[in-house]
Formats: sequence, C-alpha cells, structure tokens
Amino acid sequence: MKATIKYIDLFAGAGGLSEGFYSQGFTPVAHVEYDKAACYTLKTRSAFHFLKENGKVELYYKYLKGEIDRKQLYSYIPEDVLKSVINAEIGAENKRIFDSIDDLLQNETVDLIIGGPPCQAYSVVGRAPLKHKKDDERTRLYIQYGRFLKKYSPKMFLFENVPGILSAANGQYFRNLQSYYKRLGYKVEAKLLNSFDYGVVQHRQRVIIIGWKKELDFSYPTIPTVSKNYRDSIFSDLPLIKPGENKRIHEYRTKTNYYLQSNAIRNGIDFVTQHIARPHNEKDLMIYRLAIDYLEQGQRLKNDQIPYEMRTQKNISDFLDRFKVVDNEPHTMIAHIAKDGHHFIHPDKNQLRSISVREAARIQSFPDNFYFEGIKENQPRTSAFKQIGNAVPPLMAERIAEQIKNILDND
Repeated sequence: MKATIKYIDLFAGAGGLSEGFYSQGFTPVAHVEYDKAACYTLKTRSAFHFLKENGKVELYYKYLKGEIDRKQLYSYIPEDVLKSVINAEIGAENKRIFDSIDDLLQNETVDLIIGGPPCQAYSVVGRAPLKHKKDDERTRLYIQYGRFLKKYSPKMFLFENVPGILSAANGQYFRNLQSYYKRLGYKVEAKLLNSFDYGVVQHRQRVIIIGWKKELDFSYPTIPTVSKNYRDSIFSDLPLIKPGENKRIHEYRTKTNYYLQSNAIRNGIDFVTQHIARPHNEKDLMIYRLAIDYLEQGQRLKNDQIPYEMRTQKNISDFLDRFKVVDNEPHTMIAHIAKDGHHFIHPDKNQLRSISVREAARIQSFPDNFYFEGIKENQPRTSAFKQIGNAVPPLMAERIAEQIKNILDND
C-alpha cells in the first residue's frame, strides 16, 4: 500500500536524497531542479518507479538496453508523473513552481520538504582555492527554501549541506538560517553525519539540518549506524574495460557479493549500464600507473613526487593529492569528477583508467538500475559524473528517511 506521507524535493539534483525517501514509502509530490540533464534523470527514475509499481518494469529495461528511446519510454508514463519534475530556478521562478506544485497537490497537504541547496559557497575544501563573491547569493538560498516552508507549512523539513555551512562567516549564516526558520514556526537542529556510518562505502561528511513545527512533540531523530563490514569489493563483479570504452550494456563478470546484495545495489537485473570510462592521454596513464605503484607500497602519490618528465602541470605545490587511487575505503566523491578523473583512479593496473560512471555511482550507493541522463540521449558521461558527484548517497538518505517516517507515522 502506498504511504500517504507526501514530500517535495527542492534542489533535487539527480534524486539521491529522494531515492532514499521513496524506498521508505514516502510519496513525492514534486522534484524541483534547475539543471536540465538532472531533470531528465528524475523523469527517467520516476518512470522506473511507476512501471515497477504497475507490473510493467520490462519497458524500463528495454530502454536501458536501447530497444526503445527516451521519448518512447516517457510515452508509457502518465503526464502528471512527468510533470512532477519541475525544471525551474528556485527563487527567480518561484511563482511558476508554486503554481505547478499546487496543480499537482489538488488541495492536499505536504508533510515534508527535503532538499540540499548548492553548497559551493559554504565549501572549505575542494580541488582549487575557492574564491567566492563577498555577497554570494548562494549563501541566501536558505531563504528561498524557507519560502516553500512558509507556503506549504510541512510538519517537518530536511536541509542537507556541507559542513562549512556551520562555520562560514564565523557561523553567522547558520545563525541566520536558524533565526529565519524559527520565525516561520520551526524548531531547528543540525548534526554532522558521515555517510560511512550508514552503509555507504565512502567517508562523506554532511550537515543534516532537520526542523519541525514548534507545536509538535518531535525531536531530532536518532539515526542508528550500521555495521561497517564493507570489505567486499564494490567493483569486483564489473567487467574489465579500457579507457574510452562506451558500450551501452555489459554482462556482469561474476556473481554478486554480500554488500552489493544486502544494500540492493546489485538489484536483480542480469546486465549493467553506464559502465563507461573517459579516454586518457599517455602522460596521464603513466602517472596513474605510478600512483597505483605507490598505493601497493602502502603510500599515496603526492603531486610533487611525480618525476619532472611525467608532469602535466606546472603547479605542484597545491593539491598534493591531485592523483588519487580508489582503495577499499573510497574517498569523498566530488563533482569535479565531471572535469577529469585524476582524483578517482581505478586500482587495477590491467585497466589503467579513472573509474567509470557506474563505479562512481556505486561509491555513492546508487542501485545499478539507476540511469543518469544527459540533455541529449546517449551522451550522458560528463553530465552523469556531475550529477553523481553532487548527490546525497541514497543509502544514507534511506537511513534518515526511516527515522523520519517513524516520527510522522506516530504523530
């Protein structure tokens, strides 16, 4: 039976946060996202959920195999499901967004709003020194988020962001956020959570801000951690591929393992999509081999240790870990992977490449049947990497959703 807990996802991206809530039985009213490619991803995932619930999931798998195109896939989906993905800029287009959501709601209420506004303005780490405007409008996106709280008055909300939001401007931005949401009638608390504690094979710290109506007897939920038995390789069943390989579907190389099966990442189909890798030049591949050599000796290659004749950049003092191999505990996935793969080198010398789209998705805990779209069909690699790097890991989102569901169900 479908749950009646309805939610809106703001700044939805590829839908990693939403995927976790959907898996716990929440019902999405709308996903709002500015990036057009991500909106196609959201529509395609909505198509999957609709077809699965209506016993027609084979149509979705036909699309993954290339037997039907995107337009044909969407033709099987009701218009209101596709319209629930709203491609618009929050702030500049709020009136249009409100009108669209109101049409979808049909006078029903919203129980929950979730979302993670773009976080670059709060970041304190990255691939390059962050030089932001003194008055960066992205630091005020919490106000736009608040306008949705004011209009739809949900019982609860979840606001995801990077740790820097707590310390930016000596904590003033976060104090402003708390004060504003308090005026809107909410109690607000924030906690720093690491996705590694919730089943994700990646150390990824995020601030999860949760608010609830003042008159409700709620509190910040306790999110139980899970066993960190992640020693199973998350890549071992995937076929060996070379740099630049771009085959639409592959068969799995081996059977699944405990981690992939128990977390529904390898989720029942006998083929895998988007196991595609970017091409590399010979100099990069020489550095990749060197980086793997260092890791095999228990060390990490630093940028200033690369021999002069192998270097691909003049600046060797910044970002000493520019070239980094993925090991048994993958490091934090970042959106920069859309620009190059140097920070995510595959550990297998026989493949000698950066990780594929599917491997990046697995690090983020997306299920294998999750498809990342591009604006143009069949050209999704760069866009997919960007969407994956920006996403909230679905497994982490699911653990949080489970506890929020317990609170709302018992209200």
